[in-house]
Amino acid sequence: MQALKAVDKEDNKFVHKKPRLGEEMPLTDANDDSFFFPVEEIVQYPLPGYVAPSSISFSPDDRLISYLFSPDGTLYRKVFAFDPVSRRQDLIFSPPDGGGLDESNLSAEEKLRRERSRERGLGVTRYEWRARSPSSSCCPPRKPTIMVPLPAGVYFQDVCGSEPELKLQSVACSPIIDPHLSPDGNMLAFVRDDELHVLSLSDGETKQVTFGAKGNGKTHGLAEYIAQEEMDRKTGFWWSPDSKYIAFSEVDSSEIPLFRIMHQGKNSVGSDAQEDHAYPFAGAANVKVRLGVVPAFGGEVTWMDLLCGVQDQNNGDEEYLARVNWMPDNSLTAQVLNRSHSKLKILKFDIRTGQREVLLVEEQDIWIALHDCFTPLDKGRNEFSGGFIWASDKTGFRHLYLHDKTGALVGPITQGDWMVEHIAGVNDNAGLIYFTGTMDGPLETNLYCANLFPNHNLPLQPPRRLTHANGRHAVILDHQMQRFIDVHDSLNTPPKVLLCSLHDGSIIMPLYEQQLTIPRFKKLPLLSPEIVQISAKDGTALYGALYKPDAKKFGPPPYKTLISVYGGPSVQLVCDSWISTVDMRAQYLRNKGILVWKLDNRGTARRGLKFEGHLKHSIGHVDADDQLAGAEWLVKQGLAKAGHIGLCGWSYGGFLSAMSLARFPDTFRCAVSGAPVTSWDGYDTFYTEKYMGLPTENPGAYEYGSIMHHVHKIKGKLLLVHGMIDENVHFRHTARLVNSLIAAGKPYELLLFPDERHMPRQLRDRIYMEERIWEFVERNL
Repeated sequence: MQALKAVDKEDNKFVHKKPRLGEEMPLTDANDDSFFFPVEEIVQYPLPGYVAPSSISFSPDDRLISYLFSPDGTLYRKVFAFDPVSRRQDLIFSPPDGGGLDESNLSAEEKLRRERSRERGLGVTRYEWRARSPSSSCCPPRKPTIMVPLPAGVYFQDVCGSEPELKLQSVACSPIIDPHLSPDGNMLAFVRDDELHVLSLSDGETKQVTFGAKGNGKTHGLAEYIAQEEMDRKTGFWWSPDSKYIAFSEVDSSEIPLFRIMHQGKNSVGSDAQEDHAYPFAGAANVKVRLGVVPAFGGEVTWMDLLCGVQDQNNGDEEYLARVNWMPDNSLTAQVLNRSHSKLKILKFDIRTGQREVLLVEEQDIWIALHDCFTPLDKGRNEFSGGFIWASDKTGFRHLYLHDKTGALVGPITQGDWMVEHIAGVNDNAGLIYFTGTMDGPLETNLYCANLFPNHNLPLQPPRRLTHANGRHAVILDHQMQRFIDVHDSLNTPPKVLLCSLHDGSIIMPLYEQQLTIPRFKKLPLLSPEIVQISAKDGTALYGALYKPDAKKFGPPPYKTLISVYGGPSVQLVCDSWISTVDMRAQYLRNKGILVWKLDNRGTARRGLKFEGHLKHSIGHVDADDQLAGAEWLVKQGLAKAGHIGLCGWSYGGFLSAMSLARFPDTFRCAVSGAPVTSWDGYDTFYTEKYMGLPTENPGAYEYGSIMHHVHKIKGKLLLVHGMIDENVHFRHTARLVNSLIAAGKPYELLLFPDERHMPRQLRDRIYMEERIWEFVERNL
């Protein structure tokens, strides 16, 4: 690969090539019979083109741009920094002694956290910049420094090139979990042995600041399973802006029955061959969560007037602690969601007394979608100081709204039949807000700028687009609100990194590009899919992606067809992104003469609340109906060979592939069902009840949404794939389906991985799985 554009081994200077925006890079010539696509390429990480820098940030003084990067194109990353003035790139942190994170040197808790985050990176996976110290006559400002957590402990490294310093050592039986620097850079908070600790970086003293959790079924400062897996909240503690206090969650799982997972593939038996999880099944109790505030140097905890997860209190009105944010005045806010996902409250607490007031109540008949758009206004130079920005789906699409310090609505900031996704930055002084969204179509992501304080007596002005090329843009703004990093990719362009002006989006300089002439691109026949639009039976527009075999090699259509399916909420498969092009299983199958098709059915992401809301109480119904409509469209267009259409999916996609096979036996010939939820009473509370309601309230939806309800209709061939220590979708799901298949006299095939969780991680297991999937498809399609 052409390293970052490349690190020149002679002088370590940054080399770059001017980009040509809008130019589509030609992919490899698939008509060349010399191309060979080994099955190993399906499981090779990183995916082609995804060796680009990640975790990009600006240094506190905006002088440097830092990132994680692997010069040799592997998953093993180090920390680099680039100086835009000198155009020099330097390696600023490499794990000492060639160590760093790998899959073998982690505690059980850390491995599970990686599962929740879908993290595959090795070496360095996270770092933070230490805040600059204020200049004074007695103390010079501290050198630019980063904090890097590794399995061995927490390292600090100044970017001037000195040796990294191990500030806090970890031990295998007592790992350091989720360390974060205080905003002033003087302290480090972390969780160890279920309690919150604080390290003073001035004197090296560590102090435990919470007590009473360990041994009582509680944790202090850790996000519970539901928060990590379903709420996209990975942390359980939050520094105050002035670094004097830490808010933290107390999670009490003592009343949740433990679900035991046996490691059937181990040679040993006993405690080391089993694990217990406090897993809240749909309809059952959730963990209890309290919110406390403790002084950073230790002292008495003040508990906020909040207790989530108590079923007989407030009728489930305060079931989930969804988000926690500090306000500039050191008051604390919490977003609290009810059990049915129809009501969210933003509560504001006085941290001295724990007393609360309600700032805002959001209610939806369909459901509340959590987000991270809550943004306090803190500059104190306008009439809305102390207020905040909030995002709501009240119009059917997520848009931004301005609220004053009492929580009262001032007015909308954006509007239209499109959605805001993330707030990238707010410039209070200039009265501007920067955000990403779908204003130019749901298949793209772009950066926009809007007026933060519009005149609500006049029509709302449309936002101004700042990213220019088609495709998907992920952005990082600098602290001075002058520049931004644009990580851009599209169907025809692998990720590239650009430094741009926040004034007009113009390119200041490219930081990283990849040419499609590098060896891995050249040897693989990668062709971008064709994106098409079809209609559901109710007329709703749906987007699909076609991976067509080469007609010169395999003849004209129709072809045997495999539908690569997910179909569940919060996920979009079809988009103008390089990730669609490097779907390596799709490319492998296309190269074998199989037509591969993807369809985002009603209920999938980025199309607005009405579109997503089609799944409410209708899982297994409308999603499968749309997959049938897609298959029928392919046949009608002469692309798919009737009677030779199969499905393949994982997790929700595993559920939907088996469900579609059962419901439409005359259309689908075979299905690969990986880690499927086969009956929703066996999945967790938060996810399941959001879309299905409580089992006692909607038994019909649960019955119809279970694959077991439909197995008697199956005619085609079914391959079930599951990891036996999957703590997310338990192997029990597949076992229950097998019992139903046996009772119905239906044949099935079973592929098990005794030592894998929700997705196989070991290379040999992944290769073996892809070999078996292809063999099944070839034999049955």
